[in-house]
Amino acid sequence: MSNPGQPSAGGAPGGNFTPQPAAASNTPGPNASAPPPPATSTTPVPPPVPPQSTTAVPPPPPPPPNNQNLNQIVTDYLLKKGYRRTEEIFRQEVKDLDENGRPRQQGETVSVSEKIFPAGKYLTSFKHYEKWVDNGLDLYKFELGKLMWPLFVYSYLRLVSQGSTGHAKELLSKCRSRFESSRADELRNLQNITLAPHVRENPMAKLYLDNRYVIPINKSLTGHLFYFLERELDQCGAVVLDVLHQYCRLDSVDRGPIEPFSFEAIYRRARNQELDDADIQEGIPGLASTSGVANRDILENQAALKLGPFPLENELRDDVIAELEEEDQINPPKEGVPTLVQEFHTMHPIKKESGDSPQRTDIPYPPSRGRDVVAEMQKVRENRDRFRLEGRTGGVGPGVSVCMFTFHNHLGSFSSIDFSKDQKLVAVGTTESYIRVWTLDGSALRSTLEPEKDLKVNNRRLVGHAGPVYAVAFSDAVTSLERSIYAPNPNPETDSKLLLSCAADGQVRLWSLDTWACLCIYKGHDGPIFSLSWSPHGHYFATGGWDKTVRIWSQDHASALRLLIGHDTPISALAWHPNGTYVFSASDETDKSIRMWSIANGNCVRIFTGHTDYISALECAPNGKILASADIGGNIFLWDIEKATRIKRCRGHGRGGIWSLSFSVESTVLVSGGQDNTVRVWDVNMPAEGNRAPNTQDGDGTIVAAGAPGEKQAGTVSQPATGNSSSGKKKGKEVMITPDQISAFPTKKTPVLKVQFTRMNLVIAGGCYYPETQERDR
Repeated sequence: MSNPGQPSAGGAPGGNFTPQPAAASNTPGPNASAPPPPATSTTPVPPPVPPQSTTAVPPPPPPPPNNQNLNQIVTDYLLKKGYRRTEEIFRQEVKDLDENGRPRQQGETVSVSEKIFPAGKYLTSFKHYEKWVDNGLDLYKFELGKLMWPLFVYSYLRLVSQGSTGHAKELLSKCRSRFESSRADELRNLQNITLAPHVRENPMAKLYLDNRYVIPINKSLTGHLFYFLERELDQCGAVVLDVLHQYCRLDSVDRGPIEPFSFEAIYRRARNQELDDADIQEGIPGLASTSGVANRDILENQAALKLGPFPLENELRDDVIAELEEEDQINPPKEGVPTLVQEFHTMHPIKKESGDSPQRTDIPYPPSRGRDVVAEMQKVRENRDRFRLEGRTGGVGPGVSVCMFTFHNHLGSFSSIDFSKDQKLVAVGTTESYIRVWTLDGSALRSTLEPEKDLKVNNRRLVGHAGPVYAVAFSDAVTSLERSIYAPNPNPETDSKLLLSCAADGQVRLWSLDTWACLCIYKGHDGPIFSLSWSPHGHYFATGGWDKTVRIWSQDHASALRLLIGHDTPISALAWHPNGTYVFSASDETDKSIRMWSIANGNCVRIFTGHTDYISALECAPNGKILASADIGGNIFLWDIEKATRIKRCRGHGRGGIWSLSFSVESTVLVSGGQDNTVRVWDVNMPAEGNRAPNTQDGDGTIVAAGAPGEKQAGTVSQPATGNSSSGKKKGKEVMITPDQISAFPTKKTPVLKVQFTRMNLVIAGGCYYPETQERDR
């Protein structure tokens, strides 16, 4: 007997179950008949299935993979299986595809060597060689590094020529940072070469391809280089050797390695030796090298300098001229005397030779104030009315006047002296870690503090350092005008407001001369600081110390703005160039060299060598062309800054030290003060032939004489080597005096620590009376 089954989705009976699609409408009408009774079946019934449409739509086919997806799939597969070298080659070839998406094939005109190297090989070869040079000995880095520029240029030109623009752009972007500072112009030119026709048309590219790049290199270093290239043939040697073979010429030179501060370079500069042919021809003929990376730039000391005056701010210039015109109308000059406006244009001419003067954008300064207008006006007046010193004429020197200030009862504790530029104040640093400031005329010192308004003292003591004070320096000052240009208000004060000091505690302190308190402490040096100096225009100052570094600071920053490194021993003396864009530093002990630093970029632009004793003083002439240096051996050297050569040597001081130098306003007369208790005046110009004593040349070609004509005292004094100028029982070595000494002013027993020409060409000097020391030396 059959059992009735479960009703189907469509309500149809049947012993064998077959699902049927649903009707178009699931709602029965009003006349619909009732469904037949369900049939029974012994066969198990499956669960109900959801209704399906009568027409099945096939799914859309997957899109075909594009080239990028295929490349990514292949790359992922190679990395998954560990085929890393194959993946690297595949990735490099994918970067260099033609318009059909296939690897670019080299043309028939391409050389065999270019067919060998894949496009990505040039960048990897450059980076591998760069890493080897940077990790090598410092002595060889300069010469080996000179191969990087031709390797970079010729690799780039090859890539552009063969159409591998992607690889060429990658090479330029990843390697240009190494050459930005030295070859910025050539990089900009190279960046414009992006197509193969550019390589054939660009003038710079044609120069590189039509000429061989000459590279002078030390003979022993040549073997070292080629041993590395053969050893690393697969990594970079093949590419580097091919570039050297195709486009370069290595000139092997039998000498020591050339590097800016190497012994070979310094020795050749000191002796003014002629350049080797390889150094003269270095680089590409017809392509001037102004980058300072060639041997001739180092050996000739010909880096471009800007030694002209620093230009005034335009608004300040206009204000000064307007006030000077009004001053000329109120107080017209005497007949034959130039007006103040004429004198101003002589001091600050508008038109200068291109490249001679720095730009105001080279070094930022704060905006000018009313005080600057008054100061510039007074400087013009003093420059016009000064006592003029034109140097020695006919054996008769100018009538230089010296005002000497002697300090007594100091018990040997004074270590440094400085006078303010308006000749109102003098400051001394002591070995007992304090500073004392006096007025030169004995008047009372001012104070802006309310409790000290009625205090009448002519000296103050500044306490704060924790060691001997080695140097003090007043900020710029000038005598105020007699007439107020801001009437009815008084003129701004133009006297010294700040004082700098440095000491053995490694600190630089900035003191206020209004409140007589420390305003700021500058820290950064490691160890004692031996010298400091204000910039000629204020705001910046330089320090040098035991840590062999020179640091440039601004008074509104607590940390140094420039760190100048290059000396091998501690810094002994500092001096600024008159335009404020360069600073000179001298090193003691074994170094005994003088370096000239650019403040704008921190580079060393000149090196002066020749001293054999401790360099004790430096001074740059107001015309910006001559540098004077002195040592404890009694020698004064005059240097041509542009050529970095020695002009002459002045001798006359005894041994013991020349502690201070100063030039006249015209830069024609030099004054010096030393441990031999004398102030001496020198003619900067070489003495005439008639004034030279016969047979008095020393070994290095410097003219010396026992005495100058008309100066019997200076020529006949026998000065012991200890520095005592008076005749003693033990006769020391006679000091030879060069004929360019104009006059000598001896003191009794006072070594001269400071000499200074004023803006009116008066000389002020200061020293400490040492009776006990002088008697002991006898």
